[in-house]
Amino acid sequence: MLAIGFIQRIKEVTWLSPIVVVLKKNAKLRFFLDFRKFNKATKIDPYPLPFFDELLNIVARCEVYSFFDGYSRYH
Repeated sequence: MLAIGFIQRIKEVTWLSPIVVVLKKNAKLRFFLDFRKFNKATKIDPYPLPFFDELLNIVARCEVYSFFDGYSRYH
C-alpha cells in the first residue's frame, strides 16, 4: 500500500495512541490503547450522520422519498 501511495509514512506522530501494558492480579498482562492523544487530534464533525434507525423512522412517515447519487455529490 505504501508503494502505490494508498498510505504514507508519518514524520511526526503527535496523535499516535500509545500502548499501555498493565499487570493484572492473576499475573497476566493486559494491553490497553490510550486514545487521549488521538481524540485530541480528531476533528469534530459539525454535521454527524444520524443513526440508521432514526433515518428509517423519518422515511417511514413520508409518502414519497428519493435519494441522489452520492458519488456525483448532488445535494
